[in-house]
Formats: sequence, C-alpha cells, structure tokens
Amino acid sequence: MATHVASPTRGRSRGRAHARPRSMLAWAIPVVLGAAYGLYASFILRNHGASGGRQFWYGLITAVVLGALCFVLGRFQRGMIPLMRAVAYGALTWAAIGLLVGLTGSSVLRSSALGLSVGLGMFVTAFYLFYTHERA
Repeated sequence: MATHVASPTRGRSRGRAHARPRSMLAWAIPVVLGAAYGLYASFILRNHGASGGRQFWYGLITAVVLGALCFVLGRFQRGMIPLMRAVAYGALTWAAIGLLVGLTGSSVLRSSALGLSVGLGMFVTAFYLFYTHERA
C-alpha cells in the first residue's frame, strides 16, 4: 500500500534547511574595510600626538566595530526593501566619515555636515543601484 507524500517519516522528521554557504567576499570585504578604516583612524590619531598604545587600541576597536557592522549589514540586506538598504548604507557611511573627520580636531558641526554630505551621496548611489539592478 502506498503512503501519501506528506505523511511523516520515522526517525528524522524533516530535513533542516541548510543555509547558503557564505562566499569568501562575505568575510573579506568587511575585514578589508575594517582594517583600512582602523589604520586610517590610527594614522589620524598619530598625527595629533596620541601615544602608541592609545593609537593602537583606538584603531583596533574602530576596525572591529566597522567590520562587524559591515558584516551584519551585508548578512541582513537581502531581507530589507531597497529603500531601507540604501538608508542603512547611508547611515553607516555618515557615522564612519563623521567619526574620522571628528578625529582631526574639527568642530562637531563640520564633522556632522561632512559626514551627512558623504552619507547622502552614498544613500543616493545605493538607492539608484538597488532599484535599477533589482530582480523582478
């Protein structure tokens, strides 16, 4: 006697859905961006007279934080609508550039304005790319 296809089987009830394996770029891009950002932040602090220990730890912390944020954004971007993806990329760029400009000793207003302008540029670019290259 034949059984129905939807009937439960003995032992393992259902095969688990396997996550897609991550490509090497899913890890490499956040690591490279974080390392470059941390080195540049460390370089800016060095030019303003920071000690070696403070410069090292600040560069390491900023590298880890930016790398982790980029990885999380890259991992969850497929579940977002294109507008929210563009906002997320713009906000991350705004914060990153604003922090780097703030490290140079500029005023808060100048670092916020420069970060906002670069973040808006990233938002517009990402919004355009996500909407023109979106699969139907």
